[in-house]
Amino acid sequence: MTRARFHQSGSYLEFSAGWKVLVASLAGTAFGASPVPFNVLPLVMGPIHDELGWDFATISVGLTIFSVIASLLAPVIGSLSDRHGVRPVALISLFAFAAVFAAFYFVPSNIYAWWAAWAVLGLIAIGSTPVTWSRAVSMWFVRNRGLALGIMLLGTSLAAFVVPQVVTRAIEAFGWRSAFPVAALLPLLVALPLSLLWFRTPRPEELVGGEEEKAQVFTGVTLKEAVRGRRFWLLIGSILLAALAYGGAHIHMAQVVALHGYTPIDAASVLGIIALGILGGRVIVGLLFDKLWAPGVACASLLLPSFACFLLMGTETPLSMLMAGGFLLGFAAGAESDIVAFLAARYFGMKHYGRIYGMLYLPFGIGSGASPIFYGAVRDATGNYDLMFLAAIFMFATAGLLLLGLGKYPIFGETDGNPR
Repeated sequence: MTRARFHQSGSYLEFSAGWKVLVASLAGTAFGASPVPFNVLPLVMGPIHDELGWDFATISVGLTIFSVIASLLAPVIGSLSDRHGVRPVALISLFAFAAVFAAFYFVPSNIYAWWAAWAVLGLIAIGSTPVTWSRAVSMWFVRNRGLALGIMLLGTSLAAFVVPQVVTRAIEAFGWRSAFPVAALLPLLVALPLSLLWFRTPRPEELVGGEEEKAQVFTGVTLKEAVRGRRFWLLIGSILLAALAYGGAHIHMAQVVALHGYTPIDAASVLGIIALGILGGRVIVGLLFDKLWAPGVACASLLLPSFACFLLMGTETPLSMLMAGGFLLGFAAGAESDIVAFLAARYFGMKHYGRIYGMLYLPFGIGSGASPIFYGAVRDATGNYDLMFLAAIFMFATAGLLLLGLGKYPIFGETDGNPR
């Protein structure tokens, strides 16, 4: 293939046409409701425990309430995005997320008020997660969808780099309550302006590539058809197990590091290493998805954190080993988000992507939300996290192996949307 033909094929032109949308989606992913609370809570959990006396499981329930409510609403938001477009849904939700998260500063020192604040956040914030951003990116990019989604999801790595550093300094200067309005400035001043300027879905005449690529943007199975097949349930099982294993490990990472005798600054450094792992997982796995059979790549990626959990056990692990474990956990987390977005589009098509992705987000959100409670309960009962890390070893391995049952990619008809 000549260079000119390569450009005409769509591989180059996809990025030429869609880079602005990709940048806006990266910013929206970075500073939306998916990563920001998960990067703030680990750093305020210790100060809240010290000041108010709440145990770690009780504090974690707030995030669980948020995750469960948001996850239950994900199919609704996906349906609204399919029907009315992702732009208004994403913009309204992003602004609402910033406003409500900033208001956490005023939450009374009452556990029920704490839980209620997280419930309100769950009601308004799900539209600022990859449920919306990934739909637009998947429509602009077909041939390079895995790489483009990986780049978009680098936003969570960006959040893991930026949010802990900013929040740690805010807590040191002004106390733990300041973490929330300071973090809320990121969606308000960065993500929202970029999204207002650049975030939208393509018009038919803006699509690049051949007829086959263009057809993929408008075809696919319905949600009802998807849930009748084994592939949907294999994905549900894999996503749930991986989320249960990972979510609490991330939220409690600062406490894990503290149990090994290190400082809050060391904990922030480990969280930064996790961000590096997420970054590597996003780009490498996304690129490999475009070149190789994605379930095989995903399986290998989800086997790595089993070793990470082993490294994080105990109370006297060298900091270098904790960082290695954090990197492997982050790599798997990067792969997991790629799995949901890429495989939803590849196995079910784009026609009803919002609804289907929303349903697949359910186990991700619920698992991620419930996981911190399990980790916190184990910590409260035993004084460490070893039993939970042992369970996570098996959950990560099983999550990867389930994906091997997905089989060949379906080919969708250009008019009826049915795979053949």
